[in-house]
Amino acid sequence: MLTKDEYLLRNFSKIKHKKWELFVITRVLHLLDDPEIEYVCQQYINIKGNKHYLTDLCFPSLKLYYEIDEGQHAAKGHIEDDKIRQREILEATDWEEKRIRVYDKENPGHGRDLNEVINEVDDFIEFVKKRKKELESKTGEKITWDYENKFNPKRFIEKGSIDVKDNIVFLNHRDCLKLFGYTSENHFQRAWWEKGTKEFNQAIWFPKLYPNKEWRNVLSSDRSTIFEERVIGGKLVRIDPPAKKDRIVFAHYKNVFGQTVYKFYGIYRTDFDSTTEFKHVHRRIETKIDLTKYA
Repeated sequence: MLTKDEYLLRNFSKIKHKKWELFVITRVLHLLDDPEIEYVCQQYINIKGNKHYLTDLCFPSLKLYYEIDEGQHAAKGHIEDDKIRQREILEATDWEEKRIRVYDKENPGHGRDLNEVINEVDDFIEFVKKRKKELESKTGEKITWDYENKFNPKRFIEKGSIDVKDNIVFLNHRDCLKLFGYTSENHFQRAWWEKGTKEFNQAIWFPKLYPNKEWRNVLSSDRSTIFEERVIGGKLVRIDPPAKKDRIVFAHYKNVFGQTVYKFYGIYRTDFDSTTEFKHVHRRIETKIDLTKYA
């Protein structure tokens, strides 16, 4: 696992070749100077199936992201794409977008006056501070960045539940399974586990929601359905009938730092009316799980 120091340094390394982005983001973070606000540069946001966007600077705990628009954003086609992008990110995350233009309107190939950019960046910093205070006042809870426990299942076990809206990820199968009574410190490698959930007619499933080796698993744009196919030599082949169990899904993907993580997507139930011998169809039935019954 990356240390917090390494995490912070890698964030900056991802933008070191983008001079305007580097200037704006480092100014925001250095003047904000708040170690309790989590941030990510180039945050990966999954939108539809395998479609995704990277936001320039994201504050997950504030449900806020900041886009730095350079000259290419002046093109008419790009302006329309930005509107679509904003709408799709909002639909997928309910995060608010803020933008700053760093190019000269009359000559998009050149940078904007630096003092103007600085003034707008400083306004954004004040907006971030105000947003944090408003969210804390609304929820009655302090916003903190507990980096060391970000991937620790213990905090969810103590809370007693997990919810898709909280963007929950773990670094390995074992830590996912600990939510459901797995007690061994040994890693579990297989994609299917049901020991702790069997009495509830459930199993834990760790699919890769992208084409891989023999399997082609696709998540629908609204995340409500997973389509499962097997492909060998470019051809669909028959799959054994699916288990008649609900599937608690932790999907496998690599985050922006190249770490393999497992993200909670909810509980899915096989739609046997739509399932064929060549394609299994699983539909989401729950986005929140009460963990206390697995203790």
